[in-house]
Amino acid sequence: MSLLERLERVKKQEQTEGKPAQVGLTIEKRAEPQPKNDPYTKLKIKIHKRVIEELGRETEGETDGSLPERLQKLVSETIDQEVSFIPRGDKQRIVTEIVDEAVGFGPIHPLLNDETVSEVMVNGPNQVYVERNGKLVLTDVVFRNDAHVLHIIEKIVAPIGRRIDESSPMVDARLPDGSRVNAIIPPLALCGPSITIRKFAKDPLTVDDLLGFGTLSLEIAAFLEAAVKSKLNVVVSGGTGSGKTTTLNVLSSFIPHDERIVTIEDAAELQLRQDHVVSLETRPPNVEGKGSVTIRDLVKNSLRMRPERIVVGEVRSGEALDMLQAMNTGHDGSLTTGHANSPRDMLSRLETMVLMAGMDLPVRAIREQISSAIDVIVQQSRLRDGSRKITHVTEVQGMEGDIIVMQDLFRFEQTGIDEEGKIIGSFRSTGIRPKFIKQLEASGIELPAVMFADANF
Repeated sequence: MSLLERLERVKKQEQTEGKPAQVGLTIEKRAEPQPKNDPYTKLKIKIHKRVIEELGRETEGETDGSLPERLQKLVSETIDQEVSFIPRGDKQRIVTEIVDEAVGFGPIHPLLNDETVSEVMVNGPNQVYVERNGKLVLTDVVFRNDAHVLHIIEKIVAPIGRRIDESSPMVDARLPDGSRVNAIIPPLALCGPSITIRKFAKDPLTVDDLLGFGTLSLEIAAFLEAAVKSKLNVVVSGGTGSGKTTTLNVLSSFIPHDERIVTIEDAAELQLRQDHVVSLETRPPNVEGKGSVTIRDLVKNSLRMRPERIVVGEVRSGEALDMLQAMNTGHDGSLTTGHANSPRDMLSRLETMVLMAGMDLPVRAIREQISSAIDVIVQQSRLRDGSRKITHVTEVQGMEGDIIVMQDLFRFEQTGIDEEGKIIGSFRSTGIRPKFIKQLEASGIELPAVMFADANF
């Protein structure tokens, strides 16, 4: 029963009895998720050991392409030898689980292959959530124990030269398809080893996909394409899971193919399709705590690589200062993302990040750097119904006194919620023409005046 329903019942009781009702809150203890009782556990362990022995003798010199098929045949034959009868459905499940364990990522492998799943969250061995259509859903997937989860984490991070142990209990990594992975283990993770995987489509989402999802309007898409082609500096702002990286990827697709692009990320996940792209990735410290290469190091180095565009996956620390300086020293058309709840908050976050660089700069000097470097802020949000929307496209106009002046060019205005809980609203132009319109025209791009008319679309 919701609190609102409880309140209504209390009010009715007071009207009936004529005296204040006693209100008591019953706190229900949430039951801990229990692992499933699998009657085939011993059989699977026995088969798994035998498969390992057989593979060690029979697959020398074979290519990985035929390995999954051979494994399926081998496991199926082994099951037939070990048990006299087993239901067909249970047999197929055991075959799939053992093959996924051997050449995939164990229990979560089917989730990674499920195109309806956009994120996989492992909260210890007995609780696995996924995100479908913007909503979190608890699955029936479980691991055997903490060691099983740790084994899968090792399979993910080892091929890309990263490590996770008690001395380094957190790691950022990526899957072979580019999906982003974060893992954290005890003693930091109290409920057991935790894995968070942000999946990406096999084919990068295009602007047409975002239009189909209702993330933005055609007018906003045309404006952002013009902004990128005219080498305006754009920051995509938003909260966790709001779709910033996807939007950054779409914006990057507007960059002409004859320009040299340098991308900088913690874990490489951008999927640019241009011909001339150099992708850089950070490196964590080694066992001795040395040898780390940060985003700030890579931003500094990228300036010596003759980039025409610099695309930073996300700024979150002192690299913001180097990024702003690059934008102010001829590297126009740079793109990046940052965590913030509004365009104004994004500017405040940039101020804080610049101070994290260790430079003792006056606040006014920092704001002048920001206002002269950044042209457009694209604010993206994940709404309560799970949909992602570009809620603001804001121009950074410059300084007035000590304040950075901003002006919304486009907004998403919510008007209600339908019977199915979906957000109802429309994109709206504020009727303001941007100050950089002449820069667009100088690049040979003329936007129709109706695009900036005060109207819904």
